[in-house]
Amino acid sequence: MKKEYDFSKAEQGKFYCKSENLKIPVYLDSSLESFYAERARKRKIDMGTLINSVLRKEMDLARELGM
Repeated sequence: MKKEYDFSKAEQGKFYCKSENLKIPVYLDSSLESFYAERARKRKIDMGTLINSVLRKEMDLARELGM
C-alpha cells in the first residue's frame, strides 16, 4: 500500500448508479418456509405474495396497537 495516493484527477461519482428499487432478500427459517409454501400452493399464489399479505396484516395490527 502506498504511503500517499493522488486523487487530483479523480472524478467524484464516476461509478455511482442510483438504484430505483432495492430488493431486500429475506431468508425464512425452514419451518416457516415450509408452512407458507404449503399455504401458497393451496391458494395457488406466489409465496412472496402470501408473505407480503401476512406482513401487511401484521403492520396494520401494529399500527392499531400503537406499536
